[in-house]
Amino acid sequence: MFHWPNNIQRLFLPAGSVHKLRITCCCTLWVLGIFACGFADLRPVGVTVTPGEYDTVLPGEYTPVILGFDTEMQKYETEGILQISSDMGTIEGDRFWKGNELYFTPLAGWTAGVRYTLSLSGMIRSLDGRELRLERFITFYAINKYAPPLVEWYSPADGASVGTGNITIELLFSQPMERLSVESAFTLEGAGTKNFEWLADDTVLKVIPQKDFSAWTSYRWNLKSSAKSRDGVPLAKAVSARFSTDLDQLLPRVSRVFPALNSGGRWLATGESIENGLGPGQGIVVEFNKPMGENVLRSLRFDPSLAGRTEALSDKSVIFIPSRDPEPEMAYTLIVSADTKDSEGLKLGEDFSVCFIPDIPFMKILSIGVDGIPALDTSDRCGDLGSVLAVPVNPSGGELIFTIWFSLPFSAGEKQNAALKIFLNPFFPRSLESVALHSITWLSDDLLRMKWEGLEAGKSGETHYYKLLIPGGKGGINNGGGMYLKEDQYIYLEAIK
Repeated sequence: MFHWPNNIQRLFLPAGSVHKLRITCCCTLWVLGIFACGFADLRPVGVTVTPGEYDTVLPGEYTPVILGFDTEMQKYETEGILQISSDMGTIEGDRFWKGNELYFTPLAGWTAGVRYTLSLSGMIRSLDGRELRLERFITFYAINKYAPPLVEWYSPADGASVGTGNITIELLFSQPMERLSVESAFTLEGAGTKNFEWLADDTVLKVIPQKDFSAWTSYRWNLKSSAKSRDGVPLAKAVSARFSTDLDQLLPRVSRVFPALNSGGRWLATGESIENGLGPGQGIVVEFNKPMGENVLRSLRFDPSLAGRTEALSDKSVIFIPSRDPEPEMAYTLIVSADTKDSEGLKLGEDFSVCFIPDIPFMKILSIGVDGIPALDTSDRCGDLGSVLAVPVNPSGGELIFTIWFSLPFSAGEKQNAALKIFLNPFFPRSLESVALHSITWLSDDLLRMKWEGLEAGKSGETHYYKLLIPGGKGGINNGGGMYLKEDQYIYLEAIK
């Protein structure tokens, strides 16, 4: 309002006229302002918000948030003041207009039970130039506003020490869960395929690995907050825990190795040492200090190679059963691999080895008995069984009958093969006719009787010799259990009347 200086009022205006002058000046200045600036629309811009009340529950997963105006607005700047967030962060969504209403629809849809905050903050303008400053914050839910589920308990406990076998991770929830979302949100670092088992109306989850855990290893599992209850409400917060498979601190080791003999279907220790006490038909027992894993059956090897199979005797011992007896007088090394694991997965750590020489002699010819003369003892002889042996020959058919006594019994299947490998051939003079095997008879498992014919007794001034050959070595006669003569055995026979 315009004021005259007091001294001017006193000089020119009579008393009582000052107030009228003031009113007149004010009106004049207001009118001048209108004509100078043009018309100004001072009407407020009307606005509505949906949801309009705190903690409203939107009915659907994609129900829009709507900001409505009673006039057309500057769209770009109006869209910029609308923000929606939750504890998970800012919500991304589509903004679009229908007339004077601005719609917001979430790209991923609303999540049940989550509390959202609608923020309207800033200055916006209508197309006719009016301004509107908004400062509003409205919280709301979608679908429902049920309490989020919680993990009330889990096992193994965080930081626990456990074994490696039959370990199950178990979680207890505060309310029934939606299975697929939980299984998708669960991860177990360092483990392979796992199975899920639900119990107690989907409030208990058991996670069962298909393979045992590795020993002395740290494992961590995680359950992301994307796991949802049966009502669709996500977990209040992610959960994770760690455990270690270091409960067992005792390393496995070989406690002893010894020969065993099968008696009535049971393998019994012979009481002999493995170094020089392994006999024919026996197995080798390897005993450990603790229960072992399945791979122990594949952990034994021999140098030189020895064919056979390994079977479990108990949870702490295995037996190697040779397919055939070891080679006589040969040094073997039994090796138990460093990778052999116990039932908890702990390894031996280094190869265990033991050297042994089987107590298995070569097969020998104990004696040769020819009908009509005393038996020839050959038990302490090798190769040449006794130079020349004079044997009587039946002149009618040139028949010669003798028996061979072996140091080891022959199997039924090998008796015929062994007999047919024994040869009797003319030796001197070269003019002698070949002889023929007439018959074979096994008097016992270790006593062979043979009848030959076609031999010619020597004449005056002419000695007749024949060579009896019993082949040795691996290609010679075999008792059916892998035992054979160390070398060829032979004797020269002088045929006499």
